[in-house]
Amino acid sequence: MIQGFVTQEGTKRYSSRFPEAIASRYFWERDNLFLPSIGLGTYLGEMDEKTDEALYQAAKQCLESGVNVVDSAINYRAQRSERVIGKVIRDMLQAGSLRRDEVFISTKGGFIPFDGYYPQDLDRYLADTYLTPGILNPDDVVEGCHAITPRFLEHSLSQSLSNLGVETIDLYYVHNPETQLEAMGEAQVYERLTRAFELLEAETAQGRILSYGTATWNGYRVSQKTKGYLSLAKVLEAAQRAGGRAHHFKAIQLPYNLGMPEAFTNQNQLWDAELISPIAWAARAGLAVFTSASLLQGRLAQQMPKKISSLFPECSSPAACALQFVRSTPGVTTALVGMKSRAHVGEDLVVRTIPRLSEEAFSNLFLSVP
Repeated sequence: MIQGFVTQEGTKRYSSRFPEAIASRYFWERDNLFLPSIGLGTYLGEMDEKTDEALYQAAKQCLESGVNVVDSAINYRAQRSERVIGKVIRDMLQAGSLRRDEVFISTKGGFIPFDGYYPQDLDRYLADTYLTPGILNPDDVVEGCHAITPRFLEHSLSQSLSNLGVETIDLYYVHNPETQLEAMGEAQVYERLTRAFELLEAETAQGRILSYGTATWNGYRVSQKTKGYLSLAKVLEAAQRAGGRAHHFKAIQLPYNLGMPEAFTNQNQLWDAELISPIAWAARAGLAVFTSASLLQGRLAQQMPKKISSLFPECSSPAACALQFVRSTPGVTTALVGMKSRAHVGEDLVVRTIPRLSEEAFSNLFLSVP
């Protein structure tokens, strides 16, 4: 198991190897860490060795090229994504081309993961792996696939640490907690979140994680009247009940891109008596914001209307335009993007040498589209 965790000194050392990226404001300081505006996501792909190898090569190139934020989840590709990332980091540490304190590792727990492949008998797999050992009770499981009970999250975290081969995960998310709203009332969901956060506060005290947060899909960006809506204020209150004023709830993750701008445009989160967007709310609360689906799962990398691409004259491809939009959004810490080929890495990291838009220039984008 690799000892250590991400640090200010380590990320500053890492960023200093890319002076052209520092000059373009690609790296910036957030919570005493020097983080890039582009991070590696590891969600999509087949559960096979060919995809493992492609992800390995892409992740290695990312870490060699200025991408030191790597995001995963235990259920991504049946735990294969975490295991590949762990192998890349271990190999680079052994080669002396990376140090543990230079890379920011995040992962998630909440969905019941498979183990390397989709099981032929799902019911037997769930029973043998989780129900019979007492890791889960049937009442813990929502929609047949999701749980956030402390025992299950503790088990998931232990497995993620093993998959990644590290003693400490820098940021651990409760994954899509809005799924729980499909089976129970709002009050019960926030109570379950409180219990989950109590477990994660204990894990920070043990040094197995540095901080925690919530990674959502619909929860934070949909209308307040939608069943799957999550209140950021109530989630933060749950963290305060679990950890007091010194709680370790530090970040949120949610989808955001040119085709799904709701995280920035929807005024659906209550701050005092004012409704503001999820990204603006997180900024006021001092939370880091990591965006998923920055390329709309690859679709924005394939084509883009000319009236949109013309707003980014410095960008040479649809992917670069899409990433420039997300990374320039005020309040966004890092835009996560899936990359599984060296060509994709090269295309996406063109923005490393392009300055982020100023807040004024970003605001003017919305005035420029008819």
